[in-house]
Amino acid sequence: MQRYLDIQQVEQSFDTDRGPFCALKDITLSVAQGEFITLIGHSGCGKSTLLNLIAGLTLPTEGVLLCANREIAGPGPERAVVFQNHSLLPWLTCFENVYLAVERVFGARENRVQLRHRTEAAIEMVGLSHAAHKRPGEISGGMKQRVGIARALSMQPKVLLLDEPFGALDALTRAKLQDELLTLVAKNQCTTVMVTHDVDEAVLLSDRIVMMSNGPAATIGDILHVDLPRPRERVALAESTAYLNHRKAVIDFLYTRQRHVERRD
Repeated sequence: MQRYLDIQQVEQSFDTDRGPFCALKDITLSVAQGEFITLIGHSGCGKSTLLNLIAGLTLPTEGVLLCANREIAGPGPERAVVFQNHSLLPWLTCFENVYLAVERVFGARENRVQLRHRTEAAIEMVGLSHAAHKRPGEISGGMKQRVGIARALSMQPKVLLLDEPFGALDALTRAKLQDELLTLVAKNQCTTVMVTHDVDEAVLLSDRIVMMSNGPAATIGDILHVDLPRPRERVALAESTAYLNHRKAVIDFLYTRQRHVERRD
């Protein structure tokens, strides 16, 4: 696969009342086109900070980030973000929330009928056509996250960025949306980077798991290649020796290797 995202020796520091705080240090990572990467680590390890850098929401203190060989200098329609809190406008319907994104990206070259068709297709893709004219306050948490995913995919992004999108959902809804995400990403061939705290989620979804060391000055501690065939079926994987070995490797990093780092600090 062709390399699409390139993060080169990135550092991110913030000014605080106590002086500069180094959140990330010496982050170097390449992501292939169409690859699914998860970022995992303990709280405060800079996972969301790194995702924000890829999104262009913040700029690095040192180093450079490239997308399709172009420097990331701010947000762009080729990189869509799905947040944990879904970030829907409560006074707009589900359709209108998605339409806003479609209009922003395609409005200069397409008419309203074409924009409506794009919006309807995105909502249908996540199975929410029946709720298109409901407002966020009238639908469940899982449905709100589907709207957020529909809004992101409606932009036809080359890179999909997910910041713990299922973290606030119950276990059954989370599992259903994970399975749906696998299908949607495969269909759209997005390069995907996802932040998670969930080891099983990381192993189920990823091609590679990027394991972050503890902060401050967090860096990439290890990278695990997830050698499981696609498409993946969670019930079958539950009894897979390879799946269990991958899961054990991540748990060992998080709760043995990083626990020792914490004790020395």
